[in-house]
Amino acid sequence: MATIAHIELRMIDLTPKVKRVDAIQSFVSQETPIVTVIDSDGAKGVGYCYTIGTGGPSVMALLEKTLAPALIGRDADRIEGIWRDLLFLTHATAVGAITSLALAAIDTALWDLRCRKQGLPLWKAAGGSRDRIPLYSTEGGWLQLETQALVDDALAMQAQGFRGSKIKIGREHLSEDAARLAAVREAVGPGYEILTDGNQGFTLSEAIRRAQVLEDYNIGWLEEPLPADDVAGHAELSRRTSVPIAVGESMYSLSQFKDYLQAGAASIVQVDVARIGGITPWLKVAHLAEAYNVMVCPHFLMELHLPLVCAVPNAKWLEYIPQLDSVTTQAMHIEDGFAIPSDVPGLGIAWDWQAIAAQSNPIEIGARA
Repeated sequence: MATIAHIELRMIDLTPKVKRVDAIQSFVSQETPIVTVIDSDGAKGVGYCYTIGTGGPSVMALLEKTLAPALIGRDADRIEGIWRDLLFLTHATAVGAITSLALAAIDTALWDLRCRKQGLPLWKAAGGSRDRIPLYSTEGGWLQLETQALVDDALAMQAQGFRGSKIKIGREHLSEDAARLAAVREAVGPGYEILTDGNQGFTLSEAIRRAQVLEDYNIGWLEEPLPADDVAGHAELSRRTSVPIAVGESMYSLSQFKDYLQAGAASIVQVDVARIGGITPWLKVAHLAEAYNVMVCPHFLMELHLPLVCAVPNAKWLEYIPQLDSVTTQAMHIEDGFAIPSDVPGLGIAWDWQAIAAQSNPIEIGARA
């Protein structure tokens, strides 16, 4: 039986290609911890997570001082057991973002290792429901952009075969949001999905007002209209509008999703594989949502979410926000607006280790095989 012998930790900082502003924040950088797990046979698995500008050193410290040392000597194929043991090892800091992100970097590395040793791509190993998924774009819908820029980007994405675009909302007055959405809808026609994102920027009363306006433009969903911990508020909003309510990128446990689904507070689940703690809990959330007949449309991390949305039957969309182009040797495969998962064993990400090494210094845990 091969056991975990060595772990390498790195962190790189990826500068966004475009300015990204939403209702509550700006994306100035993207700290990306990377974990490589090597077993006693010399097989490797690579996982990662991310932060939006802050918190990366804290994730790295938790990995270096606590989680990575606890992996040495473990059977890497016992992923569920390892995940739960590490969760309780850090019980004083769970459930929360830093712990979940650190767990995700390890868990994705272990899944990559398992899939490589079994000779399977992740999308098949985790379920193999479909071999492609439609894309919607967020990169051209940021809040700081003027209306014509939103229109131009939506038309460009539509011409490439994309099925939808997401527009950030939260301008000072709802009339501004309405004008922007009206212009995009007129340009793309009725058959192209327009999705909206409030980024937790509204009160309940304001979200109800804005949702009434969104109904006029056949909006596909209203994402994170309220603070993520306001289950009752989302449930009330869901009762007051025909616009589907989407939540999940700011949740960190299976139980939080359970509370939303039980309350009828969300009709689209946007579980983020990094923020939920890895592939192991992501799949649980996806199957829980399936039991409630709710779609899964995950947040960000398109390169890692691609095989996951192709693994499960209740995924409808993949969000297009390029993340890893500068540190990979092969871009995500897109045909006519559909993303197609790799058949290469593992996560399907072709890392450019020369580029990664130029941006980071390794932290070594355990002895090399």
